[in-house]
Amino acid sequence: MIKKELLAYSLLVIQPIFMASNLVVARGGVEYIPPISLAFWRWLTVFLILLIFNYTIFSKKKIILKEYKKLFFLGFMGCGVCGAFPFIAGQTTTIINMGIIYTSSPIFIILISYFFFKEKMNLLKIIGLISCLLGVIIIIIKGDYLALIELMFTKGDLWMLGASIGWALYSIFLFYWKSSLKVFERFTLISLFGALSLLPFYLTEEIFVKSTTFDTNFIIWVIFAAVSPGIIAFSLYTYAQRYLGATTTGFTLYLFTVYGAFYGILFFGENLKTFHVYGTILVFLGVYLVKYKKKNV
Repeated sequence: MIKKELLAYSLLVIQPIFMASNLVVARGGVEYIPPISLAFWRWLTVFLILLIFNYTIFSKKKIILKEYKKLFFLGFMGCGVCGAFPFIAGQTTTIINMGIIYTSSPIFIILISYFFFKEKMNLLKIIGLISCLLGVIIIIIKGDYLALIELMFTKGDLWMLGASIGWALYSIFLFYWKSSLKVFERFTLISLFGALSLLPFYLTEEIFVKSTTFDTNFIIWVIFAAVSPGIIAFSLYTYAQRYLGATTTGFTLYLFTVYGAFYGILFFGENLKTFHVYGTILVFLGVYLVKYKKKNV
């Protein structure tokens, strides 16, 4: 058990490398594939790959019928909202912004735990939450208070904030909703339901917004999105969460921010600006206050 916990803690550093690659897809992939189409084909590909190793999954009809509502919810949040929203966001905001805004997700995990699972709140934790939210707001308005007054921030920033809430819902219910399925069996069905939740939006985008070009770029980006930030990142996250819990594992998103910024600077020539630094400091301060109190109550 100790060795497994040590492995789980090591994954807190390793997993964000793969998870942050989703931001590369969000900025690079959407240049060739419409965002919802990219999300849909990504999760359908994940399902088909996982099905090769879990082809007996549909023999467990009773379990699936019992858990299908929960599986659909997890698929909708983890693959639908968290799958499509970052790709939509990548059209109008930067990787650095997306990464830092996504760090608000652990805060929403704590809030959901409080309202749905009666986790205790206290003054220090509330101060920590406020600090994190202020940090995220600074990033969204790019350090300009007039932008807050005039609502002059990009749509992409708001899409990313929605994705962070979706990830919080996915994480907390993935942990609390116990399943009779094995880890990869459950993930296989989550990816299927995630693709199904995206299907009507994909068809709408395909017909009324922009159609998909099925070429080499499509194949490369879909496979990369399915394997790196899809199968590898989600699998490592699930394993770590199994031993460390939803709240602790949720803090992988803060290293996710660092790796995401690195990807943005390396591949897209983005610049780290002063408001990014101030916002990040406030976020990390808030996280420290929340975690410090959690360990001492």
